[in-house]
Amino acid sequence: MNGFFLYETAQKHPDAPALFSSQGVISYSRFAEQVERAAYRLSSADIKSGERVALLGQNSPGYVVALMALLRLGAVAVPLNFRVPPDELSIRLKEIHCRIILRSTAYDACEFEGFDIAPLEAITNADAPFSAVEIAHPFSLDQEATVIFTSGSTSTPKAALHQFRSHYFNVLGSNENTQFGPSDAWLLSLPLFHVGGYSIPIRAALAGAAVAIPDPGEALEAALNRFPVTHLSLVATQLYRLLQDELATQRLRKLKAILLGGSAMPNGLIERALELGLPIHTSYGCTEMASQVTTTPPAADPEILKTSGKLLLYRQMKIAPDGEILVKGETLFSGYLRKDGLEQPFDAEGWYHTRDTGRIDEKGMLHVEGRMDNLFISGGENIQPEEIERHLCTLPDIEQAVVVPYPHPEFGERPAVFLQLREGKTLDEEALRRFLTKQIARYKIPDYFFELPEEAVGSGMKVNRAACKQLAQEYIERLKSLL
Repeated sequence: MNGFFLYETAQKHPDAPALFSSQGVISYSRFAEQVERAAYRLSSADIKSGERVALLGQNSPGYVVALMALLRLGAVAVPLNFRVPPDELSIRLKEIHCRIILRSTAYDACEFEGFDIAPLEAITNADAPFSAVEIAHPFSLDQEATVIFTSGSTSTPKAALHQFRSHYFNVLGSNENTQFGPSDAWLLSLPLFHVGGYSIPIRAALAGAAVAIPDPGEALEAALNRFPVTHLSLVATQLYRLLQDELATQRLRKLKAILLGGSAMPNGLIERALELGLPIHTSYGCTEMASQVTTTPPAADPEILKTSGKLLLYRQMKIAPDGEILVKGETLFSGYLRKDGLEQPFDAEGWYHTRDTGRIDEKGMLHVEGRMDNLFISGGENIQPEEIERHLCTLPDIEQAVVVPYPHPEFGERPAVFLQLREGKTLDEEALRRFLTKQIARYKIPDYFFELPEEAVGSGMKVNRAACKQLAQEYIERLKSLL
């Protein structure tokens, strides 16, 4: 059927499970049929090849069907973060000339003036009537596939445009490293508007494996017990929460692979996972490279797991003289969509400058050291927050640390730190100061130590540094008002 990869998998493995959810098990033959019917409905709604189509909703079987149907048509999926206010989403969509939104009925209260709205459930309802129409689009690796907004944890989100080849080659390198194949199932533990979440159904369809889809709001530990999951993607916050549950930890031990990413993984968290015998892989990636760039191999030793791993297939990477990580390869995005067209932020040799800094050791392992955007100057001295965070995360009671600057009348900016402590532990500021005095220069020691609040975790994916910076200022002003 025009070489569409999902249909090829359905022909090879017609009876194999494609989707697990509370709605039951859907085989690959049934999945392909649902996708084709959804593509008919989209085509009947005058959605054409190249059209940008936004999707608003939480993870669901219907959402996955819609994503595949858009690929089948040659349309471009624009998955939206449902936590972002509609007015802000409207601005983003108008800037990239997207006029159509497939909206889940759960978000009917979200109004979008000037857009064509179609109910997501009606498009993907397997039992709804449909009219078969000819879909002449010849599927191609070079077709535009997605516009995925970057996380915006340190800056304004950008609209990253990917051809399907970016996702295809990213998945091929990932599947080989994590040994993901037929009879396996990957839990959809990340939102589909995140590049790591979007890659999961693509990864499964290319491998002939299944996607297990939790219900909205369902705890990960419950989903792990309900589905035959073999593989799992987690960010630091998710892993930390799962490790608080003994039964969840026992289930994690039985998995084939746990892929850790989203942001720097604290060494203390890695050590705890290893103590518990979890099959973890640490990684480094970015939206612009369609997810993973480097990942550690299976059964890596503890020292290797404190790195971000080796370069995966179909990627290239080098370290610039100033320490910046540069990347390119088959998985690289096309550029950022702007109001006036496509911005291609590549140098003369085609490298994308990540703004992350790092080094590659003698074994070829990447050590990510920080982000250029996070560096700030205090009294004329450079402070890289990640350096302080790494030292704090060597302590057994600290799961995560986030250092941010706050305004200071004398030094311009000074550091404050938010800490996520192990369950049952309390913040001992003086002990932390004594520890840091032996590790780093005195001017780098934070002036204030706070516990990390829930609201600082942006989109459930990674800690939002901009939010932490704002919270630090509010907390410090409040403390000063009490003096």
